[in-house]
Order: sequence, then C-alpha cells, then structure tokens
Amino acid sequence: MTEFYIGTSGWHYEDWIGIFYPQNLPKTKWLGFYSQHFNTVELNNSFYHLPTEKAFKNWQVSVPAEFRYSVKVSRFITHIKRLKNAEEALGKFLSRSRLLEDKLEVLLYQLPPQMKINLETLEAFLTQTPQPLHQVFEFRNKTWMVDSTFELLKKYHAGFCIFDMPDFTSPIVSTTKFTYIRFHGSHGLYSSSYSEEELKSWTRKIKHLAKGLESVYIYFNNDAEAFAVQNAFTLRQLLSPVA
Repeated sequence: MTEFYIGTSGWHYEDWIGIFYPQNLPKTKWLGFYSQHFNTVELNNSFYHLPTEKAFKNWQVSVPAEFRYSVKVSRFITHIKRLKNAEEALGKFLSRSRLLEDKLEVLLYQLPPQMKINLETLEAFLTQTPQPLHQVFEFRNKTWMVDSTFELLKKYHAGFCIFDMPDFTSPIVSTTKFTYIRFHGSHGLYSSSYSEEELKSWTRKIKHLAKGLESVYIYFNNDAEAFAVQNAFTLRQLLSPVA
C-alpha cells in the first residue's frame, strides 16, 4: 500500500493568518497546529541558512510521531559548491538534520537553473550521500532531463523531483521506490492557485505513477494567500481513498 505524504513547502507565513491559522494563535504554536492537519512539511528555510540545533530539536518534539519532514539542503552545497568538494558542508548539514530523528524522511537537493548536466559531478556526489535516507534532486536546467540522468539516479536509488511551474512541467518520471512532487504555482510562480480541474488532472497522473511505489511526497510551494494549504487539502481529498 503506497503511503501518501501531502503538505506545503514551509509553514511560517504571515498571510496564512485568518485563512489557515486562527487570528490569535501564537507563532510558536503554528507548527503544532499545522501538524494537526497535515502529515508532512518541507523544511525550506534550511536552504538559506543552517537552522540551530535547538530549532531542529524543537521541530522534532512539536509534531506527532507519524509526522515526517523533508529537508531542503543548503544552497551552499547546491548553488555555491555545485555538489563539488562539499563533504564537510554536507556532513555538518546532515548532523544537524538528523536531530529530527525518525521524523527525517527526505533530503531535497534543488540545483540552480544555470547548472547544466554533468553526470560525473552528480555521480561523485551520490557516492558521498547518506543511506538509507531518501534523497531527491530537483533539476532546474532542462539539460538534465534525459534518460542518462534517470538511469544514474536509479543506480544510486535516488529520486527525481517532479515539479510544475507556470511555464514548465518536468517529465513525470519515478527513479526509485518513492516519488517526490513539488507544485510551484499554476499561473504565477509561488503566487497562484491551482484550479480543481488542474488538480483532478494531476490526480490521475499521480495515481498512475504511484502504482508499485512505497511512498509519494507532494508539496505545494505556492504559499501566497494560503493557496498551498487550500490546494493540498483539495489534492488530498481527490486522492482519497488512495491517500
């Protein structure tokens, strides 16, 4: 039976107040409230700076036992180092992320749009990455979206991140026992809602893709005006009773 994890990319958004979060709910209670409605979240502030040990420990105890985190890997590793000579930085990032304990589920590597395909670099990096954590790569440059990339990911049991943006949808491909999908906005990047018809179309694709997989992770990154929350609720309902 495929496990579905459906949530949003981040949870700490002021414009969700009154739409999702109750008006007078303290910010320190937001994650606990969120975890009552979703079974996963994608930690994305870790992309910009490494959160403190205290923050990771607090996130670990603030959610139910069955809740799972996906953690976006530091841009220092993906955008500055570009996966090269990143052993020390990756080790530090992992030691901090592992404070989430068994609630740490996936590491997301989002590569920069300017970074074109380089399978040697990717393979060298994959030999250093941790097991048995799920790992997934979001390639923003289209040169990566070829069979040789997919085959390399399969070799190392790493995931290909399927994503949807206003001007582009990646190939809908699964390279391992799980799949990972990010929704960045229908018409405006991070700032537009998906219609029910668009989500129904995605539901059919996801159900087909999920056959035989252990798990599916889906995150909405269109956080403006709580579109992500609304779309996540709708997709979860459409995927029922699968999800």
